[in-house]
Order: sequence, then structure tokens, then C-alpha cells
Amino acid sequence: MDKWTQTAWLIPLFPLTAFLILTALGRSYRRAGVIIGSLGSLGAFAYSLFILVDRLANSPLDYNKSFEWLAIGSYSLRIGFEITNLTSLMLSVVAFISFLVQLYSAGYMKNDERITVFYGYVSLFTFSMLGLVLSDNLLSLYIFWELVGVCSFLLIGFWFTLPKARAAAKKAFIVTRIGDVGLLLAILLLFWYMPEHALDFTTIQSVFDGQSGAITNGITTLIALLIFVGAIGKSGQFPLHVWLPDAMEGPTPISALIHAATMVAAGVFLIARTFDIFQDSAAAMETIAYVGGFTAIFAATVALAQNDLKRILAYSTVSQLGYMMMALGLGSLTGGIFHLITHAFFKALLFLGAGSVIHAVHTQNINEMGGLSSKMRVTTWTFAIGALALSGIPPFSGFWSKDVILAVAWDTNPLLFVIGLATAFITALYMSRLFILVFRGRPSAASAGANESPAVMTLPLIVLAVFAAASGFIETPWNGWFGKWLTDGPEEVHASGVAIVGSVAVGLLGLYIGWLVYGKKRLSLAARQEKKPWFVNMLERGWYIDELYIALFVKPLKLLSSMLLAFDTHVVGGVVRFAGAAVSTAGRTAARLQNGQAQTYGLAAIIGFVIIVVAIVGRRFLP
Repeated sequence: MDKWTQTAWLIPLFPLTAFLILTALGRSYRRAGVIIGSLGSLGAFAYSLFILVDRLANSPLDYNKSFEWLAIGSYSLRIGFEITNLTSLMLSVVAFISFLVQLYSAGYMKNDERITVFYGYVSLFTFSMLGLVLSDNLLSLYIFWELVGVCSFLLIGFWFTLPKARAAAKKAFIVTRIGDVGLLLAILLLFWYMPEHALDFTTIQSVFDGQSGAITNGITTLIALLIFVGAIGKSGQFPLHVWLPDAMEGPTPISALIHAATMVAAGVFLIARTFDIFQDSAAAMETIAYVGGFTAIFAATVALAQNDLKRILAYSTVSQLGYMMMALGLGSLTGGIFHLITHAFFKALLFLGAGSVIHAVHTQNINEMGGLSSKMRVTTWTFAIGALALSGIPPFSGFWSKDVILAVAWDTNPLLFVIGLATAFITALYMSRLFILVFRGRPSAASAGANESPAVMTLPLIVLAVFAAASGFIETPWNGWFGKWLTDGPEEVHASGVAIVGSVAVGLLGLYIGWLVYGKKRLSLAARQEKKPWFVNMLERGWYIDELYIALFVKPLKLLSSMLLAFDTHVVGGVVRFAGAAVSTAGRTAARLQNGQAQTYGLAAIIGFVIIVVAIVGRRFLP
């Protein structure tokens, strides 16, 4: 076994060390903060790359190293790390995207007085995600899973002086916690039903893959669905997607990091890591497929009506995550992970490109932009590559990964195939709209003084553009190498002429209609919007899902809390105040009696004697 693999536990320590150093240094070391944070991610990426290259070249066996963490009676809980083809690939992608984001942030966050804190948070976030990927059992994965959620709260709310940023951070934290309850319950059920209470992935795979019958089908389905609830929260699937668009209130580099290969990818990775459990339950697989398919087309329709540049890309992320979940639900682990990898490159490219635009024009409203192609050539061309990859236009990477998913859907579920094609059409349409309004046409007042971003920001765009263009060739309709390497199984070629022709046709049609409407303005979209303003407004508001949650959950909880507050203030607090007042009054009365006058003492004695006599005599008349 290669020495790099045996010491893979060192990978998360690079960004963790950077976080600890940055925390100790404080805010004043701005330049050192950028260097230390970037070196932490670079070290993790280099180490991960050595492991990935070794596994690509030699195809070694999976490696696991663990030690005893807790011993309770005869039960021993072991914790450690595991290197598989899946984890080695994810380690490289996470560290690579994190490094490019930190390099980009040196320019984007240059004037922020808390830039050192920013790099510290990103380093901690990277450490958490790398630890999650390396975990060899569900318990340690859950610990890092929660740490990723804490870091997302810190990063989304980084500009905490802005009310919207604070609200978005709290919303992300609360909504993802709802999903995390499902994952925690799944872990508890697994602990209860697994032989010897094992939680490591190797034993889970052997129990569920071996058809041992140790766990009934009903319990298996329940466990799988609860795990999926956790993935729904982190990966922004319907109905727990509402936090993800609001997360755009954080700095744009964080949007790229969260939406590309880290937090939102954690849910897809979790399903892939526990895929044997899901394969044992047809009901769970069908649920994942349909929830993913619905999420894909639902979020795509919302993205079509947004005017905020980052929110369009945010809903696009939700839609593409739906594609990944649909692939996993259809039984294609290769399709889901392949699209996760290509999406990491082109979505990080699009968000960083959006950051470059926002950095230049100081607005996020695409209706206030225009004509940037002549002023920001590097940003324009790299953004165009990302847009074409997302739209599924060949030969860019998104086409190949979407083709795998659509080919599987065509073979197994025609309804989901139609949904996938419809989503691809809408995706191409809203990306055509976005690109034309931002980069084409006449320069607006906001874009009149725009200039290309500095090299530290454009270099990551160029690197990501290369990967967005070329990474799709690792799995093609005539070469199933990636799927064979990923699953360590027989080579399967996902080829479908209908899927290829259909995806290309709807992608080009979406771009063409977008060009007619927003470029040539031959189709009057405004007139159609005036005829159905309620429908357009519904799409802009995300089908009123937030409003529905406010009516069903937020307002009733606020009313309940107000009632409990009133009860606590007036009833519980009133009793306490009454008791205090009674004792205080009694004390003051007793103090007045102690005035040194004999007649007062005599009167008190007589009154006391009368009370005693009345009490004794009165008892005789009681039943």
C-alpha cells in the first residue's frame, strides 16, 4: 500500500493547522492570513492528488485504518479513516475547489477588514468537509457533518452587520438541522439493528450487500429514507431547499464553495457512501428518484424568473442536485457522482464569474447590467464555457454527465426521462437569458465603468474553464472507464441515441429561444408576462414555498411562543411577584409592631389571644 494512502489522515490537518494559526494571529495579519489559508488548502490538494494518482495508476484495494475511541463494557467503538476510489476523488475535488476559491478571494475580499477571519472560517470549513469524506463510519461522518453546518452558518452570516445575512445564516442553520434529525435517527436505528452495533461503512456494505437478512426490509426502508432526509437538508432538495437561495447573502466566494463541491455535495456523497442500504429498498430508491426529478424541474422554473444573478445560479444548483439525486435513485451511482464532479467545476466557475461581474458593476440585478463582453473578455469567455457546460451543450462536461443520467432514465423510467429533458431545456433557456442580459447588448449605467478583474481572480476562472470544458471525457457513451473505476465493477457503457439527440436538441432550442427573446427581442415576453402576472410573480417568489412555511410553521410557532411568554410573565411571574410582595408586606407590618411602646405590645398580645380562642372554640363547630 502506498505511503501516501497510509497517512491520508494528515490531509484535513493542513487546513485545520491554517485555521488554528489564523485564529492565533488575529485580524491584523491580513497578507499572512491569505498566504496561510491558501497554503493549507494547497497542501491538502497536493496530498490528495498523490493518493488519487496512485489509485488511478495501480487500482489498489480499499484501505482502512482505525483505533478504539470508546469502550463501554464489552462494546468498543472504533473510529478512523478509509480510502476508496470515491473518497480519493472527493478529497481531490474538495481541496482543489477550496484552493481556487481562496486564491480568488485574495482579490475579491482584498478590502474587507476581516479578511483574516474569512480565511480562518474557510480553512475550518475545508477541514470539516475533508474529515467528512475521510470518515470510515457514520458516527464520525455525522460529527463532521454537523461541523460543516456550523461553518456554513459562520460563512453565510460573515457580513453579520447586514440583517439579510444574519437572517440567511439562521435560516440555513435551522433548516439543515431539520434534515440532520433524520440522519441522527437513521444512525441510532443502524446502531440498534446492526450486528454488534457496527457503524463502519465496510460492515454496513457487507450486511446489506450480502442479503444476510439481519435487518428486515421495512427497517431498511425506514433507515434509507431517514438518511435521505439528512441529504435533503444538506443538498437543498425539495422541500428543504429554501435555505440555499438565501445563502447568497454571504460573500460570493463562499457561494461558490458551498454550491460547488462542499456542503451541498455532502448530501449526494452521503447517499453514495451508504448506497448499499438504498439498493436493498426499492421504495427508498423510487422515492429518491422522484424527489430528485421534481426538485430538478421545480428549481429550474424558479431560476427562469429570477433577476438576481446569484439567485439564478443558486436555484440552478438546486436543480442540478436534483439531477444527481434522480440518477442515484435510478440506480446509477456513476451518473450521480459523475455529474457531481462536472458540476463542481462549472458551477464554481459560474459563481466566481458572477463574483467577477459583481466586483466590477457593484450590483447583482441582471436587468441593470449589459455590454460587459467588451470590457471583461476573460470573464465573458470563461463564463460562457460554464454556461454551455451547465446547459448540456457538447463537447462541454455537463453534456456528458447529463447524458449518462438521461440514458439511464430512458432505459428505466420514461417519465423521469421526460422531466430530465424538460429541465435541460429550461436550464439552457435561463442561462441564455442570464448571459445575454449581463454580457451582450448596450452597456448600462452600472457597467459603463466596469473593468476586468485582477489576475488573481481571473486565473482561477481560466483553470476552472479548462476543467469545465474537458472533464466530461472521463465517461462517454463509448467509454465507461470512469464508472468501472469508481464502482470497481464491470464496465458499463450508458449509451442512448434518443438521450443524446434529445438532450442536444432541447439544449440548443433553449439557447435559441433565449436568443430570440432577449437578444433579438423578436418574441415579446413582456406582453405575455402582463397577461399572466400572477404566474410570473409565483415563479419569482419560488412558488410561495417560503410563504407557505411562514403560514404553517413560523406564525403558529410565534403565536405559541407569545402565549407561553405571556403565561410565564403574568402567571408564573405573577405568582412569584405576589409571594415576594406578601413577604415584604408582612415584614413591614412586623417591623411597625416593634416600636418600643408597651401599649402596642399589649394590644398585639390581646389580638393574638383572641385569635387562639376563636380557633379553639371554632373547631367544635366544624364537622
